[in-house]
Amino acid sequence: MKIIHCADLHLDSKMNSNFDKIKSKERKSEILRTFERMVEYASAQEVQAILIAGDMFDTRNISASVRNTVLFSITSHPLITFYYLRGNHDTDNFLSGLEELPPNLKLFGSRWTGYQQDGITISGIELTSENAGSAYVSLVLNVQNFNIVMLHGQESESNSRDKTLHINLKALKNKGIDYLALGHVHGYKKGALDARGTYCYPGCLEGRGFDECGSHGFVVLDIDTSSGSCTHTFVPFASRTLYTVTADVTDCQTTAQMASRIDASLKEAGCSLDSLIKIILTGSLDVECEKDVEYLLSRFGSQYYFVKIYDETYLKIETDAYLFDRSLKGEFARLVMEDPQLTEDDKKMIIRYGFQAIAGEEVL
Repeated sequence: MKIIHCADLHLDSKMNSNFDKIKSKERKSEILRTFERMVEYASAQEVQAILIAGDMFDTRNISASVRNTVLFSITSHPLITFYYLRGNHDTDNFLSGLEELPPNLKLFGSRWTGYQQDGITISGIELTSENAGSAYVSLVLNVQNFNIVMLHGQESESNSRDKTLHINLKALKNKGIDYLALGHVHGYKKGALDARGTYCYPGCLEGRGFDECGSHGFVVLDIDTSSGSCTHTFVPFASRTLYTVTADVTDCQTTAQMASRIDASLKEAGCSLDSLIKIILTGSLDVECEKDVEYLLSRFGSQYYFVKIYDETYLKIETDAYLFDRSLKGEFARLVMEDPQLTEDDKKMIIRYGFQAIAGEEVL
């Protein structure tokens, strides 16, 4: 039996922390389309069940188009059973107004609920402040079965104050769990639960911000119920990948030289043209260097889907070079350097702005 384990889709997320209105709308649509593509993949690969381990949605007020698209994906694939366990971002709004649930959509609640499918038991509980303390004790499984348990929260090896968002792995050991399907962590993570079982976070389907860089997708389980064996495969599936790339531009004297360094860093990182990229400029630059960050943003922003640039370079100034310089630049540099009320960083920036003005350049 083949099963997909996904989580943290965050459909209908506003996507406005990095993007303008046009790109926000595009990314919202792309993330919804990735969910549709995953279901189509499942159908083509004869996957029999999809586990959604929380945070299918991102907001209480789900748009009609997103709600209808998700429901249509479920109802139009009756051979796939969808097991949906709500996370901390999910509400009842998704199913409000429905006279009856689609027969292939299975839900969980505040008590342990178990479903049988093709010799596999799939159990889950939505943790609340009322049940979190007793949930581990009340979980009883038939150890003769292949047992999948679904939970949403951050894994921990001990109890924590906020039990509704923390999964006590120690309390789940030796319960007869073969696969612990988790959600809440947005990066793929897998580990041993005990001698028998494995716990896994599939991560989110699509990265939404630069705290979610790298490969994203879902996990495919292929379970042999006769032997109890299970293969586990992470499937990269996002339509776009986010990267944070550091470019050291130390000693570059021109914007063109900096662009060349950035190019090399992007190629080394393997960024494709449809990527979303945060470029961090680092290193030391001469106070008289020519640097146009706006041009760099335009240059690379027109080349890749989305680019933002953080300038974390610092200026260096050789004070001895201006001690006996009788030019206007030398007089200005000495005047600034002798001011006791300015910090060293302020002196460097003022000298840089002054040199730009003296040269007739735009002061940036």
